[in-house]
Amino acid sequence: MILDIFSELQRPAARSRGFERDLFADALLQAKLADEMGFGCWWAVEHHGSPDFSYSSAPDLMLSVISQHTQRMRIGHSGVLAPFAINHPMRVAERAAFLDNLSGGRLELGLARSVPHEWETFGADPDATREEIMETLRMLPRMWEEGPFRWDSEHIQIPEREVVPKPLQDPHPPLWMTAARPEGFEAAGRMGVGALATVMLSPMEHLSILFDHYRKGLDACEAVGDFVNDQRAVFAFVHCAESTEEAIASRAGEAVLWFMNAQPEVFGVRRDLWLETLREKLPLWEHLADDYMRPGGHFDGDLDDPVPVIALMNRLKAGEALDPVEVYEALLPLDSVVIGDVQTCRRKLLRYADVGVDRLMCLMQMGHLEHDWVMKSIRTLGTHVIPELAAEG
Repeated sequence: MILDIFSELQRPAARSRGFERDLFADALLQAKLADEMGFGCWWAVEHHGSPDFSYSSAPDLMLSVISQHTQRMRIGHSGVLAPFAINHPMRVAERAAFLDNLSGGRLELGLARSVPHEWETFGADPDATREEIMETLRMLPRMWEEGPFRWDSEHIQIPEREVVPKPLQDPHPPLWMTAARPEGFEAAGRMGVGALATVMLSPMEHLSILFDHYRKGLDACEAVGDFVNDQRAVFAFVHCAESTEEAIASRAGEAVLWFMNAQPEVFGVRRDLWLETLREKLPLWEHLADDYMRPGGHFDGDLDDPVPVIALMNRLKAGEALDPVEVYEALLPLDSVVIGDVQTCRRKLLRYADVGVDRLMCLMQMGHLEHDWVMKSIRTLGTHVIPELAAEG
């Protein structure tokens, strides 16, 4: 299993002149260190209009900069927003090929459906987004071939044009699709593209269900590209320290709780249903009737909820100060929260390898976690964990 880094460019704080510059500069330092320490890929996301959650509104530009300050680490775009109203397929092909050349052939290209408020912002049709992402995946390899390209479907018409530049990688960069539901994993497998798992707080048994659907899709694969990318990448919260005491002192656990509180609003899920999913330990796709549901109603939650993680989320949202030891102990049982000393992190990471994860996308810069703590965590993983995972591979 390869350890990657997943970046939201996240910093929930009051903005002032130079705030964004400092955030981008810190991310560049983290990427340079990750490259030195042996991480496999730096994954960037695309979000618009969610300043508390993500400043990654121009990920291809940030990845271009990172590509010029790293040597070995691959450059991953984990979510070009694929609705045609947000990113026209020809623009996706052009920018991806440019980045592949600029990075020396290190690009990994993933596509995503986006979220409700972004559909509204750009005037995208929510009912068409699933087909549009799959149609773009089918178009990209053909656009990158030599000679003119044209496309005519019920969703989009592209007259005969020469798409330039072409990618450096031969025949083309690995293709990926974000997925959160069994049908999404199966669709990724059928198209022969990698699955980027966007499911949060998923225990291993839920990942096993999703991976079974991915394998089912691969069994009936008709690859959209010139080769099958059968990798599975999964998101996890990760903070590794030299000791348990240091992991607690970083307050990385509070950063995870902040992220968990922020997700329902950003992804269009009612907070009460989000918390009930955690309470019942259900996969999110089983608890919700629709792909996305608008957040609605005022729901603060019980500050003394019997589920410790939910109680802590509610107390943090209410502005209460939290005990970092209590936070650490409440999060420790969760598979998708890898916080602790080297031994604890190694044990939890190996569980991902055992279930069949090919790449673990480590969210390390999250919430209010300070830059210095992020750098320490990157260095600790690179020194003590990555070599062992590489040796086992």
